[in-house]
Amino acid sequence: MKSPPRRVIIAVGTLAGLGAAAVARFGLDRLPLTSQILFVTLVGGGLPLVVATLRGLARGRFAADVVAAMAIVGAAVLGEYFAGTIIVLMQAGGEALEGYAMHRASQSLEALLERAPRIARRRRGGVIEDVPSGQVATGDQLVLRPGDMVPVDCVVTGGRSAVDQSAITGEPAPLRAEPGITLLSGSINLDGALVALAVRPAAESQYQQIVRLVEAARTEKAPIQRLADRYAIWFTPATLVMCLVAWLVDRQPTSVLAVLVVATPCPLILATPVAVIAGIGRAARRGIIVRHGAAIEEVGRVHAVVFDKTGTLTLGAPVVDGVSANDDLAPDEVLRLAAAAEQLSSHHLGQAISRAGVQKFGALPPAEVFRETPGSGVEAGVEGHRVIVGAAHFLPCQVPALAADDAAVSVAHVCVDGRHVGQIRFADRLRDEAPALMKSLHALGIRHIAMLTGDRRPVAEAIGRAAGITTVHAELLPAQKVAILGELRRRHG
Repeated sequence: MKSPPRRVIIAVGTLAGLGAAAVARFGLDRLPLTSQILFVTLVGGGLPLVVATLRGLARGRFAADVVAAMAIVGAAVLGEYFAGTIIVLMQAGGEALEGYAMHRASQSLEALLERAPRIARRRRGGVIEDVPSGQVATGDQLVLRPGDMVPVDCVVTGGRSAVDQSAITGEPAPLRAEPGITLLSGSINLDGALVALAVRPAAESQYQQIVRLVEAARTEKAPIQRLADRYAIWFTPATLVMCLVAWLVDRQPTSVLAVLVVATPCPLILATPVAVIAGIGRAARRGIIVRHGAAIEEVGRVHAVVFDKTGTLTLGAPVVDGVSANDDLAPDEVLRLAAAAEQLSSHHLGQAISRAGVQKFGALPPAEVFRETPGSGVEAGVEGHRVIVGAAHFLPCQVPALAADDAAVSVAHVCVDGRHVGQIRFADRLRDEAPALMKSLHALGIRHIAMLTGDRRPVAEAIGRAAGITTVHAELLPAQKVAILGELRRRHG
């Protein structure tokens, strides 16, 4: 089990020392014991803080800690142990809260690192063996069973399946994997068995690139800037001047200490950590992950805002966007039959069709002799008709070429009694509040708003237009998104 940080130990120890001193003073009425407990607590907790402050000064960090350190030393020398212990508690408590805020902000990054693919199923000489993903070499043949994580970037050579790449691209719609399709490491094979050829080793695969980006983010220094530190450059000299005035007035060391104690900005030392923790907690409840506390402080100086698409500007789940009919059946009848056939489907697009049918027609006719082919489609008997819904290659009938608009989105084809009767389009619907949000950001003085997404360009541009975003970067991998963010930082600060 990981031991708690030093600042937490100091804060807890100081609090315990104050409690013991209170028992000795008010419970046992032993003043000498009370002073001894406070002295040990002050020295034990204050010495590490004073040393840390001196090290900071040596590195050029001039902060409000300087006044606190002088007050701690002065209290120890003059025997005012209680006052010094209170300052130690405030100082260590503020730093402990800072550490807690940083830890909460980094939990999501730790989860990403723990999820990295570790095992690969490699086929050699007709034998399938489980090996660490790091041992996979370019050209190795891999077998992906349903539920397996893709260990390295590879190209499918056999089988068909749906593959969830949302952890890599952010897009909820699974990729239809078939021979010739490239899969990214970290993706999840959903429902069919696949045979694939490794195109690069694990160290060069997409997921490891993401891991390296995350590790770089973790090591990037972004400490919380406490409110008192912003004014330390003039506040500390002013405090020293007041100490001199106090000494000149009555020549009493305790008067100098009184100035230091009063001037120690304990509320300001605590102000930013408390506010940052509250901000991170409130953001988390709204589904927003904050990388570090300093990001909260920087929000007020933002000039450019960048959005992801899926699940941020959109709902993050496919819905039926339209039905086209090209036979003697009406579009509503195409949807009704398809929804009935898809009632038992485990595929997310099939479930979207079923939901749309229930919303429009209520109860649906039962599906008989149901059969689902993973990654391809379903077949069922509905009211005496043979209904097949799925990809073009799965249908036994001739499928007409799609219009340009339909070719840019996910489409399921519908075949009834051997005839192609229509297709169902899917879309990830824009959140209702997104356009108003863009107007509010412009009103707040945001000069540049952009959207970064791994989705296809036609879909991304349509969402951007609907949301009121003119700058859209589509078909991006995570490393490309980071590069664009770096360029925006250089341009907008």
